[in-house]
Order: sequence, then structure tokens, then C-alpha cells
Amino acid sequence: MTLKGAPGEAAQGTAGSQLGQHYDAKGSLLARLERAFVEAGCDPDHLSHDEMAGIDQLHLGGRAASRRLMALAGRDAGQPPNKGDGPRLDAFAGAGTGSSGAARLLDLGCGTGGASRLLARELGYEVVGVDITPGFIEVATWLSRACGLEDTTRFVCADGAELPLGDASVEAVWCQHALLNMPDLAAVLSECRRVLAPGGRLLLHEVVRGDNPAPLSLPVPWARTPEHSRLLSLKDLEQHLQAAGFQRQALEDVSAEALAWRSHHRRREQGGADRRAHGGTNTDQAQPPRQEGGESSPQASGPADRPPIRPRLPGPALIFGEVFVEMGRNLLDNLGDDRVRVVQGVWRR
Repeated sequence: MTLKGAPGEAAQGTAGSQLGQHYDAKGSLLARLERAFVEAGCDPDHLSHDEMAGIDQLHLGGRAASRRLMALAGRDAGQPPNKGDGPRLDAFAGAGTGSSGAARLLDLGCGTGGASRLLARELGYEVVGVDITPGFIEVATWLSRACGLEDTTRFVCADGAELPLGDASVEAVWCQHALLNMPDLAAVLSECRRVLAPGGRLLLHEVVRGDNPAPLSLPVPWARTPEHSRLLSLKDLEQHLQAAGFQRQALEDVSAEALAWRSHHRRREQGGADRRAHGGTNTDQAQPPRQEGGESSPQASGPADRPPIRPRLPGPALIFGEVFVEMGRNLLDNLGDDRVRVVQGVWRR
């Protein structure tokens, strides 16, 4: 797959610089994350998928939400499930293949590349991730190299309205929580249709406006101010998709799952904030060693035998800063009173 641009090369325009400031407000994102992994006792050049999970997929639901979208695409394709109801390898299959012989997929608004790696690892795709934020592209490239997926995932800094791909060059476009940051949605969807092979599919997992017309509680993970949030209602989003030449194949409202997931993580985040407010550090509680199969070994009998407390693995707060706790609280409020909803769906070119 021929790509224009290079990893970390800055996308042009005001939108790109604004998003770069939002998602990497402190700058030096790669250096901060590498240092945090070292402090957590990890080798930043050799990371497991579990170790990077906290910064891997910056959308509601994390890896579980991505797997639900995979499963929806597989059901739409009429594929029977694998053992455990997982998606089949050929769930999105199209006519063409990439240089490795694998089917080709675009991860639009890829962030730190977690979905790209999941699709490459679990479904055998050759994936190119595109994002307008240079810091994300640097981190995505590093994480893929650190977990051994640099040959099947590639990342380029570019605007979704000007994709650096050839016509009909991918079998599927994957997009999670990214359209809400794209000011020219018509241009973005036109580009998606251009790069899709005939019969290819657009797979979306997106935040949309709910029925409650009250203003959003801000900041939220995708916007600090109202002018940076480009949420549409589901009806308006579908009208844009239809106008761009896409036909809906499947659609689900997954707001309840998103609310439950955010509630769970909110409790964890608040616990960490409370510990820091009382002079504690950003650490998890000490955990007993893990036995084969993932079961915990028996607790040691005395304090001297307890394992040392290790620093917490890097999470979203290292990307967004301390304001992430407020973002999470606001997102929970917005979901809870129907100011926003979360949907996933499949549309065919």
C-alpha cells in the first residue's frame, strides 16, 4: 500500500494544530510515556499488549468495544462465530490484499494505534493508521515496534479529509471516536468512499448527540471547549453517510455498555485522585504474584513478605493531564442524562 507523508510529519492547518494541543497539551508525549513505562518496571522496547492497554485505545470501552465492533462486522458479513463468539478472520474480507498477502484496512483517527494492532494481531489485517496529531503517530509507531507488529501496522500523520492512500486501496475503513473531531465531515466521508474497494465497508463506533438538548458538561476527552466538539445527532450522521454513497448494513446503540464501562473506570480514577490528595502516589495497591492461568497465589502471611508496591502502568492521564479526571466525570454525566450516546454500525460502499 503506497502512502504519502511520514510518521510524525505534522499535518497542516488550524484543525491539526488545535487537536495536537488538545491531545498532547504538555508536548513530548513519547518521552513521557517511555519514562512512565520504565518507572513501572517495564522495558519500553518490549511491551505486552496488557502492559500498554491503558494508553492503547482512547475510546469508551477500550479493547472490548473494538471487539464488539469486530463481532458486529462479522455478523453483518453472515459469518458464523468462532469458538467464544469471536469474529472470524475473513469477517471483513474483500477482493484485494496488501503486500503481505493480508487484507488491507485503514484505521481512521487511529490515535495511539491500539485498534490497528488489535486488527492486525487478531484478524490478520495489514493496517495503515492515519491521525492528524503528530504525537499520536510517534507513539503508535513505537508501540507497534515494541510489541512486534511493525511489519503489519504502519502509521502516517495526515488529515482525514485528504487521505494519503490510492483509490480503492483498502477493503475496510475502521473509525472509533474520531469523526467528532473532524470539521469537514463531507470531505472525510468522500475520502473514505474513494479509498474503499467496491463493496468495501465503513465500520464506525462513534459518540453522537442524545435527545437531551442541554449543553455538554466540558471538558470531555475529545474537546475542552464547545467549538472543538463536532457531535452530530445519529440522524444527521446517517444523512451524511447516505449523501456520501454509503448504505447502512447494521446499527446498534451501545450507550448502556459505554455508561457501565465509564462508571467502573470513574471509580478507579476517583480512588487514585483521593489517594494523591492525601499525600499518596499514583500507584496501584500491591498485588500478590500471579500463578499460571492468571489465578492469584495465596496472600503472604506477614507485611515483610508482601511484594513491593509498583507504580501504576501508564494511563490516559499521562496524555490528557490531570484534567482527565474531570473529563471522565463530565463524560459520565453527559452519558447518564442522554446529552450524548454511543453507537456502532457498518455501512457498505
